[in-house]
Formats: sequence, structure tokens, C-alpha cells
Amino acid sequence: SAELCLLPALAGLLPPLPGPGGPGPAEVGLGALPAGMRAAVRALVGDLDALFAALGLREECFAVGAFSRIVAAELASYAPARIRKKTATNKASVVFVDRTLDLAGAVGHHGDSLAEKILSVLPKLPGHKTDVMVNMVELTALQNTDETGSIIAPGCIAQPNDPAARALWESFMNLKQKEAVMEARRHLVEAASRENLPIKMSMGEVTPEQLSSYIKLFRNNLKALENHCGLLQLVLATVQALKHPQTSKWDNFLAFERLLLQAIGESEMPSVLNQLLPMIKLYNERTKDDYTCEEFFVLLVYIYSVVGEIRSGKELDAAEEEVKKALAKAICDEPEPSPLLQAIT
Repeated sequence: SAELCLLPALAGLLPPLPGPGGPGPAEVGLGALPAGMRAAVRALVGDLDALFAALGLREECFAVGAFSRIVAAELASYAPARIRKKTATNKASVVFVDRTLDLAGAVGHHGDSLAEKILSVLPKLPGHKTDVMVNMVELTALQNTDETGSIIAPGCIAQPNDPAARALWESFMNLKQKEAVMEARRHLVEAASRENLPIKMSMGEVTPEQLSSYIKLFRNNLKALENHCGLLQLVLATVQALKHPQTSKWDNFLAFERLLLQAIGESEMPSVLNQLLPMIKLYNERTKDDYTCEEFFVLLVYIYSVVGEIRSGKELDAAEEEVKKALAKAICDEPEPSPLLQAIT
């Protein structure tokens, strides 16, 4: 979007976590990093230099976090960057922030952004880190079964050639979810009116079913489909995200995170972990509302990120040991472990 540019090739680049016996954050220079990470930092610096060259920027760098200091220092001493700065006309301040300093932001569910939900719950587009698959079967006369999902090529979010879709995506990112869904309806109604499709505008709350009924009007009109294909993909993504079981769980997460914050404020870490323990259930004991193993890791990362300094002691060790045991048992009980659980085991 106009304000956000992602670098998916570097999605796997995470600052090294300080481990026992490893170098402390203050001592780490580029030379202290593993060879693969050194190469990734150099690749990042090269990519950023190319981006700044395209924008004609002369940057001043700031860093928050040990790893960010390394990246900023590498960029400052990078020969092509020094040459570029002599001729660049636009000034910019660049702030690097270690991703590990804000894990609570990455795993929390406080956002009210439709774009975030679409990107979180829909399956990834193969070969892409930042785009999703949109099931297009609703635009055909096929029955919606598992097989048809693989026959029809998926749609996606990136619609650079469709001005209406680009405007809608901006509103998905910048407006609250309720307003963004109303924007989706407005764009659909305008597109249908332009194509003289028999659309009945209704007021009040927008439902996924209502959006689906509008989308179906385009189905047998090839010209209308062609003219508004990008827009239809974004609205289909909205419908599929709103109906997704993970989206209804989103509110559960949010409520639970608020309870945890309250509990952390009132009591020590061991009692918070003891409250979590009965919620770790084995595969055959779980209902659709219970947390899976992966969702528990998300909650644990959230708790440990927001709690700050933890007072260690026998009580904490005992509580952590119980949680570890319960999680290990639940992971071993998974009939089809996900790629993440396989990596962990």
C-alpha cells in the first residue's frame, strides 16, 4: 500500500535470541553472527540500498535493538550507499527496530483491521509470504466442494491494475473492520450499477451472506467479471475471512489476552501458568473452541512478552515444568502435526 512496503525475501530474518553462554546483546557485531545470518544481513543492506537509490534518498539511520544496530552500521559503511548519499536529493530518517522487541504486537489480537484478518486466516498463496489464496468457485457455476477448490485457479490480494481494488485494499488496511466491510459493499454496488446488474441496495449492517448475494450477480456476465475481477477477488477474500472459524476464535483470543493482562497485574507468573494448565487439552478432548498446541505457543509468547522481568524461583520452575509436560503430551498426541510442530519436535 502507499504507506507499507514488505520485503518478503527476508521474512525469515529474525534477530538472534540471547542464549545461555552466547554473546551478550551489547557485544554482538556482524562478525559474531553465524555465517548464514551474516549473508542475510548483507542481502538486506543491498536490498535497502537499491530501494533508497530508486527513491533518491539520503538517509540518516537510527536503531532500536542490538541486531538493528548491526544492520544500521553495515548500511552506513556500505560503499555503494556512501556514493549514493553524495548525489541523492531527498532526505529521510530510517529507524530499524528488532522484531523480537515487539513480539506481543505480532502475536496479540488487538487489531481491528480487516486486512490483518484476511492475511492471518486465509491460506498462503503458494510461493508467496505476503499474499493469500482466494477461492474463486463462487464466480463459477461449479458446486463448491473440496475438489473444485483445486480446479479453479485461486485469486489473490495483489491487484495493481485495478484502481477500485487498490482503493478498497487501502481502506481494509486503514479503516476499522466495520467501516471497511461497508466500503466493500459500496464498491460492489457501484460496480454492479455500472454494469446494469439488478442490485438491491440495503442499509444496515453488512453480512458476508449479503456480500455473497451481490457477488453472484456478476457470475453469468463475462464482461462484468472481466471489468471488476480485482474488486471481486478482494470482496470474496472478505467473505471467506469473515466466515472462517479462525475469525470467530479471534475474539476469544482477545478476551483471554485481556484476562491474562489482568491476572498478571494482580498475581505472580506461576499462578497465571497454573490457570492456563487445565486449558491444554489433548487432540481427542478438544472442541472447536479449545486452543490447539500452536495457539498455546502464541498465548505463551504473548504472556512472556508483556510480563517484563520474571522473578525466578522454585514455584515458577514447578509451574513451567507442568506446562511443558502438558504441551509435550499434547504435541505427541497430534495425529497430523503441522509443519511448525514438526520443526519444534
